[in-house]
Amino acid sequence: MANSLNKVMLIGHLGDEVKMHYFEGGNCIGRFPVATNESYSNRQTGEKVTTTEWHNVVVRNKLAELCEKFLSKGDRVYVEGKIKTRQWEQEGAKRYTTEIHAVDMTFLTTKKDLSNPTTATSHDPQAETTPGISAVNDTSDDLPF
Repeated sequence: MANSLNKVMLIGHLGDEVKMHYFEGGNCIGRFPVATNESYSNRQTGEKVTTTEWHNVVVRNKLAELCEKFLSKGDRVYVEGKIKTRQWEQEGAKRYTTEIHAVDMTFLTTKKDLSNPTTATSHDPQAETTPGISAVNDTSDDLPF
C-alpha cells in the first residue's frame, strides 16, 4: 500500500476557453478554470445557498490539444489528476498557485458535439479512434447479433 496519495476528481464546468502555449520541440500545455458548485440549505433562514469553487486545470501535449479542439466555456467535464503547488517571486514577493494537473478527462457535455460524449486520456495512445479520445457510446462492434 502507498504511503501517500495525491489524487483529485472533479466534475464541473469550464469557466473560460482553453488557453494554449506551444513550446519548441512540439510540446504544449493548456490551462483552463473549472467551477464546482456545492448547494445546501441555511438552517436559520431555510434559504438555498450555492457556493462555487474555482480550480485551475493544467493539461499537457495530446490531452491539451484534444481539450482545445473539443471544449469551450460552459462545457461540463470530469477531470482526474493531482494537486501541484507552484511558487515564484514577483517584485520581491513570493507568489503561490495551486493547480490540478490532469491525467484523465471525460468530456461530459460539449457545445461542439452535444450528441456524442467523449473520453480523453493522456495515456491511451492505442485507442481505435483518434489517439487519446474514444467514444463512450461506441456501438461499432463486430458482433453478429
